[in-house]
Amino acid sequence: MPDQQQIFYHLGVALAIGLLIGTERGWKDRETDEGGRVAGLRTFGLIGLLGGGTALIARELGVLLLGFAFVALAGVLTAAYVANLGRRPDDAGITSLIAALLTFIFGALAVLHQVLVAVAAAVVTTLLLDVKPVLHRWIDVIQAKELRAALKLLLISVVVLPVLPNQGYGPWQAINPYEVWWMVVLIAGISFAGYLAVSVGGAHKSTLFTGLFAGLASSTALTWHFARLAKREPKMTPTLAIGILIACGTMLPRMAAIAVLFNWNLLRALLPPALVMTLVIYAVALWQMRRVSARLETAPPMENPLELKFALTFGVLLAVVLLLTKALDAWLGHAGLLLLAAVSGIANVDAITLSLARASREGDLVVVAVTGLVIAAAANSVVKAAIAALIGGRALGLKVMPPLVAAIVAGGLTTWLTLWRP
Repeated sequence: MPDQQQIFYHLGVALAIGLLIGTERGWKDRETDEGGRVAGLRTFGLIGLLGGGTALIARELGVLLLGFAFVALAGVLTAAYVANLGRRPDDAGITSLIAALLTFIFGALAVLHQVLVAVAAAVVTTLLLDVKPVLHRWIDVIQAKELRAALKLLLISVVVLPVLPNQGYGPWQAINPYEVWWMVVLIAGISFAGYLAVSVGGAHKSTLFTGLFAGLASSTALTWHFARLAKREPKMTPTLAIGILIACGTMLPRMAAIAVLFNWNLLRALLPPALVMTLVIYAVALWQMRRVSARLETAPPMENPLELKFALTFGVLLAVVLLLTKALDAWLGHAGLLLLAAVSGIANVDAITLSLARASREGDLVVVAVTGLVIAAAANSVVKAAIAALIGGRALGLKVMPPLVAAIVAGGLTTWLTLWRP
């Protein structure tokens, strides 16, 4: 493309960025009288073009010109904002002022050959401006404990993780502090996302919503909580059983996603059994849902999963499982890994999922790893079926146990047919 055409192209992008952001700002203030806004559609378009034109000149005269132009624009916009504040004292927000300054920067980036960055940033900015009511509702719903949990997630990921040594220690070099803690951050982040989804959306959003996102946090915790509710409120048993089944079904794609994240080669072998088990559980849950019209209206189904105590406990558990994986593989071979999967799955599927996925990267263990993951999921499902029956009562057990057992049989049969059959 000739140089002149490139210039027109980049200036056109700068103008389009300004018009994009200006459209959102103009629509928001569409009922304001003419002249009552600091900047509207045309002004934002011109600001984007100003940023692009200034950057074009700065390529010849030096980037310092961009800084002076930005400061000058900020001064003009601030003066206009102060004058407008006198006419509209109830509108003290500076969102439009910041959006205008960003428009200038994005326009300059477009001319400085950062078109994708400028356009992507402009789209994100427009979305943030548009979803103001949603964000404010989230802020109203989120409690102090959720905010503290988010800060703890940042603490264990941004502060702790980078300072840990990235090398193996102990027998077989099995324990890598950086890798172990990175896995802790991953599981804590997924669990917190599920918990936050239920907390923000509200458990009253229906059984499907609650079970789906609570399954990302902890399907075992949800099963325990719903079983106790069924014991106290027997008439809610059909609805609670649906929530348990959906959470149990969500656990399987969650395990598969975590495993594939660590070893992409597991996808082809793991997809059939995971998909079959998930579909069996979801199908029964949806069939039961068609027969139940009551909506689930309870408190969030689990405690906040992101406590530092949880992170440390899971980190220790994961380190032990990683060490046992190496030890049993060395002492007993593949049979030792499958035995460990069965035992570990009783209490926690995340640790063995991460351990098997990590181990399968170091040798030809894909078949063994996938079989171990299915065994761990089966053991965990048996535990949840037992919890439902023993704590929730016979009625809940009869609704939860058969589909979970059917999923275990279907998953085991699929694993044998796809991986082990000669």
